Amino acid sequence: MDNIDKEILSLLKTNGRLTNKEIGQLVHLTGQAVGNRISKLQENGTIMHFTTALSYSFQQYIMVYMDSNQFSRFEHFATTYEEIDEFYKVSGHACYLIKAHFNETDLKDFLERLTYWGRYNVENILKQIK
Repeated sequence: MDNIDKEILSLLKTNGRLTNKEIGQLVHLTGQAVGNRISKLQENGTIMHFTTALSYSFQQYIMVYMDSNQFSRFEHFATTYEEIDEFYKVSGHACYLIKAHFNETDLKDFLERLTYWGRYNVENILKQIK
């Protein structure tokens, strides 16, 4: 990855709706050349997703501490919830980290079901700083 690729990534991170032509004007390349570079960045895994930032009223980080080793079953259970935005198997004290956007009622229901699998710790996001 060279400096132009890094600049393209920075521009896409700032505004993912820029066209290849607009990016090309900013980095002094043709739109086609930018498209080729973006394709290569996708192929090598540097760019994995083009996403949108959604603003939810409620967001949580949930650490899950499993009481059993039924990891596959728990993973299947957790992936059935559309409110779960990100789901990670982690090392350290917890077994899983979940980033979610449950409303109060749905969070309560989810946590009640979660007790079957083990303990948990919930951190509610109050404000995003960066």
